[in-house]
Amino acid sequence: MSNEFSKEEKVAFDQLLEGFEDSLALSKKVSKYSNSDVSMERQGDIIWRPQPYIAQSFDGMDQSANFSESTQLSVPATLGFEKSSPWIMDAKEMRDALQEERLGSAAKQKLASDINVAIMNTAANQSTLVVPVSTAPGDYDDIALCDSILNEQGVLSDERYLCLSSRDYNGMAGNLAIATRSFDGNKSVKAYEKGYVGEVAGFMTSKLDYANRITAAAGGGGLTVSTLVGAANFHAPTATRVAATGERSNVDNRYQTITISSTTSVVAGDCFTIAGVEAVHHITKNTTGQLKTFRVISNDSATTLTISPPIVSNQGATDAEAQYQNVEVTASGTAAIVFLNTTASSINPFWAKDALEILPGRYAVPSNSGAQIMRASTAQGIELVFSKQYDINTLKTKYRIDTLFGVVNKQPEMSGILLFNQA
Repeated sequence: MSNEFSKEEKVAFDQLLEGFEDSLALSKKVSKYSNSDVSMERQGDIIWRPQPYIAQSFDGMDQSANFSESTQLSVPATLGFEKSSPWIMDAKEMRDALQEERLGSAAKQKLASDINVAIMNTAANQSTLVVPVSTAPGDYDDIALCDSILNEQGVLSDERYLCLSSRDYNGMAGNLAIATRSFDGNKSVKAYEKGYVGEVAGFMTSKLDYANRITAAAGGGGLTVSTLVGAANFHAPTATRVAATGERSNVDNRYQTITISSTTSVVAGDCFTIAGVEAVHHITKNTTGQLKTFRVISNDSATTLTISPPIVSNQGATDAEAQYQNVEVTASGTAAIVFLNTTASSINPFWAKDALEILPGRYAVPSNSGAQIMRASTAQGIELVFSKQYDINTLKTKYRIDTLFGVVNKQPEMSGILLFNQA
């Protein structure tokens, strides 16, 4: 067949796949959900993934009054990324097999970068635990603060990851490289010679050659929100809702709309606390003594914002609120909003592995339609489809490498961002 892959191309594709898998640095740090091709097609490439249950306990032998339904929350996950890297080679260019290999390698690098960036964007934009540090990076205590905020809110301590921008990572390495320090395995030497940080405060750290940025909040001071019960600025989780037509649908409980005094100049991504709204341990429900941090998801009107996570204060006294309570509120009609992103800076996301999830997708590409097809999957299940087609009219051969995947932050309260140089 005129389009059949040569032996050299097949070997090159195997090598390309190996290099592609090595480049997927971030996909190895998140959980994976393997889905059914048929089910995803029939569901519009959307599947609802369950969030962790949180159980309750009560004192005493007689539990007659305490039996209630457990509310299972879920979030929508979508195969929303369709990435392709195409190129053309003419009959002269194809005389140099090395040229084809270089183009394939460039395509591999770009697609791997696309997947890493998708994970990075999800982590940077949807994580809600915010750790602002007033100084430049370079101290163990900075990362230990990330450990503390996860521990205080009941997040499991295993498989935690922190990604630092190059400048912030190197600042931390500089702190480790101080000659007077002594670590097993010559950690200070590796920090000095290779700019290596490794595991710090329970996090496996990574250096980013690209990092998202956050701007300084422009909402100004003096903004308030009512946390009184009558203001209804609290959220009662529910697994499903019933439309006027009687149809039942799932509810995404990661977000909530609140009413504040003014939303002028408030933008998506801003980080803030609310006076009198303290975070609680998600399991014990004991207050941490620390203000809960929130992110702005969207500015909806002159007085309303969509935020994450929702304020689950149990002020509505429902079973679901008691189960998923995440704050303790000292009610006030004018609780002050304080923004945490006071200076533009790089976003350094951190998370527990189960918070973020990648969904590998699959294209059903016919192999007998005139183009030659090779496909293979990485250890994470991410599939690459390599296509080749020759055009006799132009003596040119078309190549393309495609991948389909999705990324979801199932639990924004198990992931956060570390910001340096915040006044």
